[in-house]
Amino acid sequence: MRTDNEALVSCLGDPQRAVAAYRELLRRADGALEAIRAGLGDERAAVREGCCRLLDHLVDAGSMDRLITMADDPDPGVRIAALHALACDRCKGDTCAPGADRVLEPALRHLAEDPDPGVRSRAAELVGKFAHGDPRAVAALRLAQARDPSPAVRKKAGWFAPGGSIYERTGRQVR
Repeated sequence: MRTDNEALVSCLGDPQRAVAAYRELLRRADGALEAIRAGLGDERAAVREGCCRLLDHLVDAGSMDRLITMADDPDPGVRIAALHALACDRCKGDTCAPGADRVLEPALRHLAEDPDPGVRSRAAELVGKFAHGDPRAVAALRLAQARDPSPAVRKKAGWFAPGGSIYERTGRQVR
């Protein structure tokens, strides 16, 4: 079995090898970034999703545009992983977190229109990052909280909307 980075990325599409390949690519970090970025174009959704999850931890400025593009992938699992990677600061800190000018519009669109409730839920997290400074984010969260067909999305939107637990907690950090 080959152990080069491209082979490991390919293994993300094999349920028997995906976990070991993911761990090894994460360990290789920057040395595997080129292969991980290339994997975003793989025909298999599992590979694209795995690459998005890896970029959640390894993202750099050179990968950000590609990750933003993955939020519009045809596969909901890939969209979920991409939106999570764009929203999550815990895994990478906010040193290269994209600003509202780059990610708010796609997040608003997915929160309002995506057919998959898991995607809308992740979009609420990303929209929520901007709720303290952008009235469009607040309006979208309130609308989702009131009208989304999924109870889980309504609940999550409520956490990030003004008065919600995450909104209140993150507001103390912003001040």
